[in-house]
Amino acid sequence: MGKVRLSCDWCGRVFLRYPSQLKGKRHHFCSRKCLGEYSNKQKNPDGYSTLKDFTHISEHMTKLNKELNPERMNPVTKEKIRNARIGTGVGQSYAKLYGRHEHRVVAERILGRKLRKGEVVHHLDFNPRNNSPENLMIFRSQSEHAKYHAALDAFFRITEEGGDAK
Repeated sequence: MGKVRLSCDWCGRVFLRYPSQLKGKRHHFCSRKCLGEYSNKQKNPDGYSTLKDFTHISEHMTKLNKELNPERMNPVTKEKIRNARIGTGVGQSYAKLYGRHEHRVVAERILGRKLRKGEVVHHLDFNPRNNSPENLMIFRSQSEHAKYHAALDAFFRITEEGGDAK
């Protein structure tokens, strides 16, 4: 089969390509220069975004990174990244340990196993940064955790009202 006549999506010039060179392409360009100018945000503010589909690009890049550089995220590199980021937040949420909530990691060490789906780790002193094993309590479900809080609320309400907290 012979070449197909196309017109460049950027400059309009007519050029020839084999059908096998056209598979899966939405846009056709006569040169790399035209491709570059079409995909330039300043030169083509309306059309450049249609050149590629960027949905789920981070998932694709993560997969590509693992394939091309499998040794990149070794323990030493993870430690460096962690140390660079530590203390940079406002300190109002849970501390992280290599991208996981530290209190969950500590709870798994206490249990000697991974936390099961639905298990909740509670801070006894209500300080989300205090992850000492003595300060953590593990509930089987969010329901059990909510019941515990309801009982605590009732206790403190009775105590505030001057009643007996039997």
